[in-house]
Amino acid sequence: MNSDTGPRYRQVSIGRPAVEVSERQGVLHMRSLEPLAPLPERLLDRLVHWAQVRGQQTFLAVRDENGEWQHTSYAGMLDAVRAIAQRLLGFGLSAERPLAILSGNGLQHLQMALGALYAGIPYCPVSPAYSLLSQDHAKLRHVCDLLQPGLLFVDKAAPYQRAIDAVMAADVPVITVHGEVAGRANIDFASLLAEPGGAEAEAAFAATGADTIAKFLFTSGSTKLPKAVVTTQRMLCANQQMLLQTFPVFGEEPPVLVDWLPWNHTFGGSHNLGIVLYNGGTFYLDDGKPTPQGMAETLRNLREISPTAYLTVPKGWEELVNALEQDAALRESFFARIKLFFFAAAGLSQSIWDRLDRIAEQHCGERIRMMAGLGMTEASPSCTFTTGPLSMAGYVGLPAPGCEVRLVPVDGKLEGRFRGPHIMPGYWRAQQQTAEVFDEEGFYCSGDALKLADPTDPQLGLMFDGRIAEDFKLSSGVFVSVGPLRNRAVLEGSPYVQDVVVAAPDRECLGLLVFPRLHECRQLAGLAAAATDAEVLASAPVRGWFADWLQRLNREATGNATRLEWIALMSQAPSIDRGEITDKGSINQRAVLQWRAEQVEALYRGRDESILRAESRP
Repeated sequence: MNSDTGPRYRQVSIGRPAVEVSERQGVLHMRSLEPLAPLPERLLDRLVHWAQVRGQQTFLAVRDENGEWQHTSYAGMLDAVRAIAQRLLGFGLSAERPLAILSGNGLQHLQMALGALYAGIPYCPVSPAYSLLSQDHAKLRHVCDLLQPGLLFVDKAAPYQRAIDAVMAADVPVITVHGEVAGRANIDFASLLAEPGGAEAEAAFAATGADTIAKFLFTSGSTKLPKAVVTTQRMLCANQQMLLQTFPVFGEEPPVLVDWLPWNHTFGGSHNLGIVLYNGGTFYLDDGKPTPQGMAETLRNLREISPTAYLTVPKGWEELVNALEQDAALRESFFARIKLFFFAAAGLSQSIWDRLDRIAEQHCGERIRMMAGLGMTEASPSCTFTTGPLSMAGYVGLPAPGCEVRLVPVDGKLEGRFRGPHIMPGYWRAQQQTAEVFDEEGFYCSGDALKLADPTDPQLGLMFDGRIAEDFKLSSGVFVSVGPLRNRAVLEGSPYVQDVVVAAPDRECLGLLVFPRLHECRQLAGLAAAATDAEVLASAPVRGWFADWLQRLNREATGNATRLEWIALMSQAPSIDRGEITDKGSINQRAVLQWRAEQVEALYRGRDESILRAESRP
């Protein structure tokens, strides 16, 4: 490779729009000079279009109980959607009594969701964790109390029986694919497909428009109880058009995705699934997950199906890189037609990024572009993309076409605020919360701190600078920027650190509660399988590694706001019921400190012998 020209990337068209930048009274305003193209009125206009243009092409492929791929074409999906829409109109559903989908990703889940869209009935895909992992079902109860659903859908009745009994009124019927939920009216999903859609379904679809509510998506609940984001047809279409103009490659060849991300999140259900639907591609449903156990299914799928783009969270990239380095057959399939990589939800470790580049160069003779951006449920989700000239951790790039960005001084930082057709009208049944997140000019106040990558050249784009709500002051009055500190700790803690919580407001120094990846730590410890988690974390190899990691983190410390005086390894996982962890796996910093206040107090007083302390200052 010619070092004078730098690394060579696989040719792929990426939009690089110029940005207009202005400043007034300390507020920076940025927008793309490329206008957003005209939008469809409804997302399902694209389903109708592709059913007419390439009706027999596979839209969705899922594995059956025998492990064989079962394909649903665009024409077949549209027929099912129209039939379901016709039946849903008979349940008296509306925004006041929407459809709630409690199950994870699946063919019938998607058919129900699109059937509701076609009928103009809002639906809500609820995190399965609220039903299956929670013990008190507090978040599910909150969701159902807020939405008042008039109809439920579950794929398998038995696992959801306890949750439904706990929170749902007895007169709410349930549509099931397998089994029945005892004690209430049950509708067999297959019966929804028995008759084709008719004039009522077509009239309902024709009556929908850009302002029609498509679905309610709940925020992760990382700071408070989840809020229901009103997601309109305009928001979904605008986000997909932003993506298409930023990544024209999606329109040049039908995208093929192999994807596991849950549809109750905006990244999986609006962003990724929408890429396929909007651009007439094929979606292979991956029942895997980026865990040591679930990754086997993902790798099985990627050995059989060659995606044109791969989008996942950083943990997924970490597991995939480990496998690609060892599996020639996987490399052959994975790189066969890949054009684009994408990550979201957290920062990607530079070491993982470098290893992926190295694998691609060795196998393909060139790198594959890794893209990212800044998004949120309230923006359906995209606001910025890393299409600028930089490539580094924390870089979130430039405004997408149609998105205006303001950087407003708040508590010593610059808050990112956004306006455009992709931004929500508000939170459902939460007038006060809605008013609190929009400024006087109609910009959504994200709570994300941003800064210019280069203050002298705004055209280079933006860097993520943490969450304003997580920041605090030490007892000395020194301000602590939690986001960058936490992000660096997690990135440099690979592969043994799952997440961290920075402690604590009004204390004299900083500490770190570390939630380790116990599977990897167990391998590092080399102990017998019968060893407890506490024994693993107390082992010399594990404590030695974390002690070295603490010293590495402190080498770049510039003062009390960035220096860690101690770390503590948490053997008790964060709890979804206590709000310590959201359903997508992110840590609620405040809830952890609140629920573990006695433990934090003991750590600061030196009463916990498991603590690892920083070396003395030179």
